Amino acid sequence: MTIALRFALVVFVFFLLPALATLAWWSVTDRPDSWRGAMWTSSGLLPPPATDDAGIYVLAARTGGLKGALSVHSWIVLKRPGETSYERYDKVGWGSPIRRNHRDADGYWYSNPPYVVHSVRGEAAEQLLPQFDAAIAAYPYAQPGGYRIWPGPNSNSFVANVLDAVSAFGGRLPPNAVGRDFAPGLGTFGMTPDGRDFRVSLGGYAGFTIGAASGIEFHFLGLVAGVDLKRIGLKVPGYGTISVY
Repeated sequence: MTIALRFALVVFVFFLLPALATLAWWSVTDRPDSWRGAMWTSSGLLPPPATDDAGIYVLAARTGGLKGALSVHSWIVLKRPGETSYERYDKVGWGSPIRRNHRDADGYWYSNPPYVVHSVRGEAAEQLLPQFDAAIAAYPYAQPGGYRIWPGPNSNSFVANVLDAVSAFGGRLPPNAVGRDFAPGLGTFGMTPDGRDFRVSLGGYAGFTIGAASGIEFHFLGLVAGVDLKRIGLKVPGYGTISVY
């Protein structure tokens, strides 16, 4: 068997086959036909803002259409001390891409319920808020036209960029956040800003990550396969992480 054939077999077994299985599952899942018929209102996931002193949340939910089989959409929610409302920031594919409060902070996304990827609350969140403000303001693809669905920069590329800029937050996007590994030009090579992972990304098309935060990951065309060492589970392309607890 030639090297090329072995590579094709590995790609098929570890990336394409799981992705096709996830696509088959998604195709029979009940979901709205278009964004007009989808639910976008609050899911009630976050506590009432008046009761939350300070907080920073990264949320994610399956996206719409067939894309939802393979990827989530992620966004950032900030709660400032003394304020009675949340601020939501996410990137979209139309108009000015970075949107502030264009949906409820914990709203459904295409009728799909959100979940908290990572959060920090209290005094620690209050100290990190200025860094998040600066990272959001400095995002390099915030102009109209600064969105590309694949390999990025898309919604998940935006959140991943901010998380890299505020390494003390400690969060990582899930493996099915397609676009999170986007890197312009020739990509990236080296330790992550928080020093917990070693990352190689060839523009978001291929690469790998290994370390205490991410475990072991192999990236191919936006899909991620690997092992989650913290939750003890498998990272399945398209589906996400299947953990034992």
